[in-house]
Amino acid sequence: MTTVSEHIKVEINEGRILRDVGYDTSCEPPARMKTLVHKYVQNASQLINPVYSYVIRDIDFVIGSNVFVEDGAIFQSRVISGLLKKCEQVAVFALTIDGYLEEAVSHLTDNGLVVHARVLDAIGSDAAEQVAKHVQHVVTQRAHALGLSTSRRFSPGYCDWDVDQQRMLFRSMNGSSAFIKLTDECLMIPQKSISGIIGIGASECGIESYNPCRTCCRHECPGRR
Repeated sequence: MTTVSEHIKVEINEGRILRDVGYDTSCEPPARMKTLVHKYVQNASQLINPVYSYVIRDIDFVIGSNVFVEDGAIFQSRVISGLLKKCEQVAVFALTIDGYLEEAVSHLTDNGLVVHARVLDAIGSDAAEQVAKHVQHVVTQRAHALGLSTSRRFSPGYCDWDVDQQRMLFRSMNGSSAFIKLTDECLMIPQKSISGIIGIGASECGIESYNPCRTCCRHECPGRR
């Protein structure tokens, strides 16, 4: 397993944060809100400590909606099996920005600064997503060096992949990482964490373009791509 704590350039876009807190293109945020977001974006790096782990496993075989991975883990999902039956390997990853930002959000909330807390929480979510994109890039570069391609990221809790499948992901990473703990309800601590898989296989198998959203009727799904 590869565990990395490194300086990752996390670029927080102020426009994205404003959208995340409710200001879309049809609603111009007031100057005071723009100033608040700018202030927190400029100083948030002190609260962000990115760490990630990933491991690449062989796919033994796929039967129906069950994917059997070399370490004994079994991923159960129609969407995931549809992807991984085209793949040779799967990268299993977990990442976090650590818990400092969450503590700051709680402190702001406890002191009645709810809007400040909402802005900082949105920055934390965006930062975690930026780290996930970095992990995707790292895995993709490794696959390309071997003449292989990679898929999109998929995480438990999305599509038909049940959140309790977090246990199988952590099993693939030898139980749990040193920086993320899994609760009995399969929630991750720190909360600003992401886990998931990336399929790895031959370019001609079409895994880069695999997108179950195209045939899904859940048009209001927040994870729709």
